Amino acid sequence: MAGFDAVLFDLDGTLCERTQDTERMYAAAFEQVGVEPFGDPESLWTSLEGPPDHDDWIGYIGAGFARLAAQHGRTEVDPLALASAVQSLVDDTAVALRPGAKIALDHAASVGPVGLVTNGPAASQRTKLDSLGITDRFSTLVFGAELPRKKPHVQPFDQALTRIGVPPNRALYVGNSLEYDVSGAQLAGLSVAWLSDDGDAPGPYSPEYILKELSELPSVLEGDP
Repeated sequence: MAGFDAVLFDLDGTLCERTQDTERMYAAAFEQVGVEPFGDPESLWTSLEGPPDHDDWIGYIGAGFARLAAQHGRTEVDPLALASAVQSLVDDTAVALRPGAKIALDHAASVGPVGLVTNGPAASQRTKLDSLGITDRFSTLVFGAELPRKKPHVQPFDQALTRIGVPPNRALYVGNSLEYDVSGAQLAGLSVAWLSDDGDAPGPYSPEYILKELSELPSVLEGDP
């Protein structure tokens, strides 16, 4: 056995993914604001810098719209109004478990306590968990947006480990972000299984384990090479 007594998971992009029609949501945001559309969801996501800022989500999305508006010569548009419209249209119930998530959760539960450490706010993340039907799978839920410090700070990880009574060197964290999941968990003293289903290399980071899909997690927990 690999020697873990607990497993902690990230949520967005790790255990679940959104299923909402982003093209329709994007068009509806422009309709709500009353301006002619420009760009598309993919170009907006490309214009965003870094992961979402849950302390200022509208400002984060608004900055992306501002960059996109400049590219299309639409500087008369209010990017914050567009961002606010997008926020009002987001459906947190439109989520689905990623392939292998049930296998990973089942096997993690056979090891010991299972926890969730996510940067998202409690309201939206609980809605996702309830819609996915996995809320009761976790011994503890830690929402970084509700803490003074969120990932990659060690505070969310420390809080989860304290609640379940497991030392860092006996816990494994499973996440898909190098900058937030891998670096944060390792700083807190945990080993990390990085989910890299796009085939990218970890670059300057050194996760202890690399998963192409969540169904590979049992092999890590069983200590298989």
